[in-house]
Amino acid sequence: MQLWSLNGNSQRLDGGAMFGNAPRAMWSRWIAPDEQNRIPLACRCLLVKDLDGRNVLFETGIGAFFEPSLRERYGVVESRHVLLDALADAGLGHEDIDVVVLSHLHFDHAGGLLAAWEEGQPPRLLFPRARFLVGAEHWRRALEPHPRDRASFVPELQPLLQQSGRLELVEGEHSQTLGKAVRFSFSDGHTPGLMLAEVGGVVFCADLIPGRYWVHLPITMGYDRFPERLIEEKRRFLEDKLARDVQLFFTHDHDCALAGVSRDERGRFGTVHEQHDVRALAR
Repeated sequence: MQLWSLNGNSQRLDGGAMFGNAPRAMWSRWIAPDEQNRIPLACRCLLVKDLDGRNVLFETGIGAFFEPSLRERYGVVESRHVLLDALADAGLGHEDIDVVVLSHLHFDHAGGLLAAWEEGQPPRLLFPRARFLVGAEHWRRALEPHPRDRASFVPELQPLLQQSGRLELVEGEHSQTLGKAVRFSFSDGHTPGLMLAEVGGVVFCADLIPGRYWVHLPITMGYDRFPERLIEEKRRFLEDKLARDVQLFFTHDHDCALAGVSRDERGRFGTVHEQHDVRALAR
């Protein structure tokens, strides 16, 4: 099988919100903010070609479903559906994807399921052949979101997934659709039931660890529901990946798609062997 990092639509979001209680003097050394205090963020997806003969896409990025005023509000940079261009560069169309795995249904991870916004047209699903995999606990959260994260969901998306007849809710380490080829684990610190997928010695970190700088244990996002719980989840996660030499795939890091885990003499986690992108990596 081959692994590819695919760029979806990118964002610029408030750096203070992305780095939680870390001071600006610290995080601005890692990612320089613009005049509005925003930092660049990727909405990166992982494509696995020929996973037991199937094309599997892990997440879809934010996409281009927002109407123009909301696109401006949420800092979406491009107006076109960038993921479709990235798929084409990898030799595929959205019609060629057999499975879409969604860590969670916040719009910056699942909005790319929808076609680009057109005035007067209702939202519609892309990926007409794909089965859609979502964690069962997170699905319940998406159907009844808390007021704190209600705006992170796309109200029209859940009914469209249900109506497709191709939705699978994942409860344990493995799914019916993918079997033992993909191993799942779950996290509650960012959002209840966030699903982390491991395939071919690579784990899709989703919003447990959005990028390299969040590998540092105390660094969390202002968007996280339970920061202290997330830190403990992150510790166990990184200890496991370091012990088993599993690489980290980052969705939001603007300059790094893949990296290994390191730990220094003081016990602090970091990253090594960083790669800007991944193209046809054989596993």
